[in-house]
Amino acid sequence: MARPVKSRYICEYPKNIGFEPYGDYADNVELAFDEYEAFRLIDTLGYTQQECARQMCIARSTVASIYESARNKIADAIVSGKAINIHGGNVTRCPYNSVCCGKCGKNDCKSCGKCERRNIK
Repeated sequence: MARPVKSRYICEYPKNIGFEPYGDYADNVELAFDEYEAFRLIDTLGYTQQECARQMCIARSTVASIYESARNKIADAIVSGKAINIHGGNVTRCPYNSVCCGKCGKNDCKSCGKCERRNIK
């Protein structure tokens, strides 16, 4: 029997849940919320995979897999001219979202320290 999928923490849902290429396009790429979050934390905020894993409450190896999947999908969309739809996945919004995740003006979840109190391994 397969191991159950553990819920991943995300700071917030994306402001835009889709992107379309300029001009005609024929296909879509589906990006899950956890893939978006890993991509955001690593490529936008400069987290390491270990820091990203701590933030999302999952193993570093899981982050590596999610991140690789996200980058492959985004690259496919850009190179092949496909639309990107962001939705779904087994995610839980961070309970500290109201005081962290950019609300402190630093746009960096590490800076407030609230998420570190979740007993993340």
